[in-house]
Amino acid sequence: MSCAPAVPTTRRENLTRFAWLSIAAAITTIVMKSGAYLLTGSVGLLSDAAESVVNLIAAFVALVALNVAAQPADADHHFGHSKAEYFSAAVEGMMIFVAAIFIMVSAVRRFLHPQVLENVGLGLAISILASAVNGAVAVILLRAGRRHSSITLVADGRHLMTDVWTSAGVVVAVLLVNLTGWLRLDPIIAFAVGCNIVWTGWHLVRASVDGLMDKALPPEEARAIDGALAEFASEEVSFHALRTRQAGHARFVSVHVLVPGDWTVRRGHEVVERLEARLHEVADSLDVSTHLDPREDQGVAVTSRGTGP
Repeated sequence: MSCAPAVPTTRRENLTRFAWLSIAAAITTIVMKSGAYLLTGSVGLLSDAAESVVNLIAAFVALVALNVAAQPADADHHFGHSKAEYFSAAVEGMMIFVAAIFIMVSAVRRFLHPQVLENVGLGLAISILASAVNGAVAVILLRAGRRHSSITLVADGRHLMTDVWTSAGVVVAVLLVNLTGWLRLDPIIAFAVGCNIVWTGWHLVRASVDGLMDKALPPEEARAIDGALAEFASEEVSFHALRTRQAGHARFVSVHVLVPGDWTVRRGHEVVERLEARLHEVADSLDVSTHLDPREDQGVAVTSRGTGP
């Protein structure tokens, strides 16, 4: 006997407004940082502007992914469309790699052919203002991503926050170049920015691969689920074959509920319904599938977590 919820028909809250905010921030910072580069001629500021172009592309990809992920389950996608968010994170990670290569190549060229910087004060003021815009938007995206369990928003927010820190490094480098006259410091810092961007991209790609491979729920959520099962465990009721996975904002858990074979269907079903209600209380966006089994027919160990069928 199987006790499982019907395919949900509710639509997840549409989060595309955050993607539009990211797009607006990216366009604003591209204009500002490009102006700072044209004023100063700093390859460090050029690398900063290049990363903002990546931010813009990533924001458009996020917009598409969030639109798809917001769609409810249908006849062709029984578990919804939440995995679309992982494609967004993967594309953003790959775009970061492309930007990093451009930045590092530009840095090497400028190292070999140093150039005097101009209008440093005005250029840095514009860059700092652009970084403030990115920082504010990054905080908004990170908070929204964690609140709605959206890997797309979290990835976009982390990328923007990384942009803020790299911008700070570039500003310090340009200041030091202006103070010391050591022109090659500018491309050295730009190359370091490129390496840092590669590291950020690697983390995004790895997170998206984990999601596409149906990674289990985080340890803290798994402990909460184990605790809920323990509340229902008794001499008559036990569990095995507990499995979890996550797909973007959605969480899935399946478990076999073992009860005495002489119980009525109604009694077993009531236990399952109370268990599912409790599991929904301890974990957000949880899709619960349960299977009711007679204890007498089980040839596997009765545990709260197992790998048996």
